[in-house]
Amino acid sequence: MTAETDRAAHDAIPEAALDWHRSGRGAAIATVVETWGSAPRQAGSQLAISGEGELVGSVSGGCVEGAVVAEALEALEDGRPRLLSFGVSDEDAFSVGLACGGTIRVLVEPVATGDGVPETLLAELVAARAARRPVAVVTDIETWARRLAGPDEEGLAEMFRRDRSGMLDDRRLAVIHNPPLRLAVIGAGHIAQPLVRMARLAGFDPFLIDPRETFASAARFPGERISHDWPDEALAALAPDARTAVVALSHDPKIDDPALEVALRSDAFYIGALGSTRTHAKRVARLGAAGFSEAEISRIHAPVGLDIGAVTPAEIAVATLAEITRALRRGQ
Repeated sequence: MTAETDRAAHDAIPEAALDWHRSGRGAAIATVVETWGSAPRQAGSQLAISGEGELVGSVSGGCVEGAVVAEALEALEDGRPRLLSFGVSDEDAFSVGLACGGTIRVLVEPVATGDGVPETLLAELVAARAARRPVAVVTDIETWARRLAGPDEEGLAEMFRRDRSGMLDDRRLAVIHNPPLRLAVIGAGHIAQPLVRMARLAGFDPFLIDPRETFASAARFPGERISHDWPDEALAALAPDARTAVVALSHDPKIDDPALEVALRSDAFYIGALGSTRTHAKRVARLGAAGFSEAEISRIHAPVGLDIGAVTPAEIAVATLAEITRALRRGQ
C-alpha cells in the first residue's frame, strides 16, 4: 500500500501545494481557522490554490471560496499571509454555501515566498503524512513563525484524538494532520458488504482480508482492496496503528483468531468480533490459552456493534460503524 492509495486525492492539500510550488506554478494554502454559526467546513479544512488557479480541497462554498482564491493569488504576488473574516447574514447564507448565517475566519498563506509557509516545513509535513505520522502545524499568526508538533505536546493530544484543529490561544493556530482512517475487515461475508460501503462513506479506507476467494471477490466488493493472504500475514503487513480499526466477521476461528492476535498486539484504536456472548466466551478461552492477558482480551468489542437491536446485515453494519466511531471520538 502506498501513500497515494492511502490518502484520498481531495485530502492531498499539502502534497498538491508542494508539487505546484516545485513545478514553478506557485501555490498558496487557505485554512479555516474558526467558525461561528452555520459553516459547511470545520476548522482545519484546507484549500490549495496554484498560481494558475487550480484547486484541491475546500474551505467553504459560493462567493466565500471565490474571494479566498482571489486573496490567495494576491498573496502569491506580495508574499503576505492574511486572515480573512466573512460574516454572512441569514438572507445571504445560501449563496455562500451556508445553511444559515454565520462567520468564517480563513488564513491564506503563500508557499515559499515572503512570510509564507517555508518549502522545508511543507516538505517535512508531506513526508510525515506519507509515513502515517500524526503531526500538527503550529502557526503564530502575529509573527508567522511555524513549526511541526506531535500529539505528545501539551494541549494537542485531545485535538489529535478528535481530529479538531483550532486556536491554541489568542495567537497560535494548530492544524491537525492525522493519518487517514483505515478499517481492516476480516471475513468477506454478508455483513462485510454493507460495512465496507458505509465505512468508505464515513471516511475510512477499507481493506478486506479473506483467504476464501469465492467470498472475497471483486464481483462482490467492486473497487475495494482485497487480500487473499492468511489473515495474520495480511494484517501484519498492514501494520495497524492508532488510526486503524479491525473487525473480524468471518465467524470462523481459523480465520478470525489469527487476525485478532495480530490486532491485540497492535495500536489499533478499535477491535471488534462478530459472535454471540457464548461464542465470545469460547474465543476468550482460546486467546487466553494463546498467552493473552485478560486486559488485552478486553480490548475486543464482542458481540460487535452498539446494542441497537440490529437484525439485518445492513443494520449490524450500522451498529458496528457506530461503535467504531464512538471509540474513535470518545476513546475506549
